[in-house]
Amino acid sequence: MSITHRIGSGDVGFPLREMRGLKTRGPLSFWLMCATSIFLGATSIPESKPLPAKGTPTEAMRITVGQALGVLQDEDLKKPERTDERVTRLKKIADLRFDYGEMAKRSLGGQWDKLVERERQEFVGLFTEFLTATYVEKIHSYSGEEVKFLNERLEGDYAEVKTVMVGKKTETPLDYRLMLKGGDWKAYDVLVDGISMVRNYREQFAAILRSSSYEHLVQMLRNKVAQFNVKTKSSETSTSSH
Repeated sequence: MSITHRIGSGDVGFPLREMRGLKTRGPLSFWLMCATSIFLGATSIPESKPLPAKGTPTEAMRITVGQALGVLQDEDLKKPERTDERVTRLKKIADLRFDYGEMAKRSLGGQWDKLVERERQEFVGLFTEFLTATYVEKIHSYSGEEVKFLNERLEGDYAEVKTVMVGKKTETPLDYRLMLKGGDWKAYDVLVDGISMVRNYREQFAAILRSSSYEHLVQMLRNKVAQFNVKTKSSETSTSSH
């Protein structure tokens, strides 16, 4: 049976790979791809002052990935003592383009409607920390990959920008889903090799909610963030001692 996907809907129209526990393949790839996406033939855009994109969804993503590329290729920022600054610059660029609140809402699914405003704000903050922590852990994984922009598809205030990430030996489909919000295109999902980050987490969160409780899910996210922070600090200490 085939499923037709509407860009702004929750369904994505393909089978989700089974994942147990809180796996991080989705956001790991998301952050790495976001930072390494390159439009072939485009001029690098200065990363120091991220600006809101105007025009098409593709143009919006080109600006964002161009800015991220400027940071990743800056040799001075690769120095261990400037790791925090590098991360901060990349986060500012991503913050401008990605709508973490929308990502959190879609990832939590029906449970979102049961939360009061205070709980929603708490979850969005925690979910954002989780994504950021994952990203920080993988920031050094960039190895010169290029991303070719293929085409875009529009449906009202929703869009999908299709690209492919080209590495030395592999090519990986990478698609961004965006929505028009406040006069600018905001990304709310990323598909890596056909796997939706949002649906990935929605499936995992739903499984936890069925077997336990929302409070348990929140605690699991807190634990994951704490683990990432400890690992990151340990890595930074080890690097600075050499």
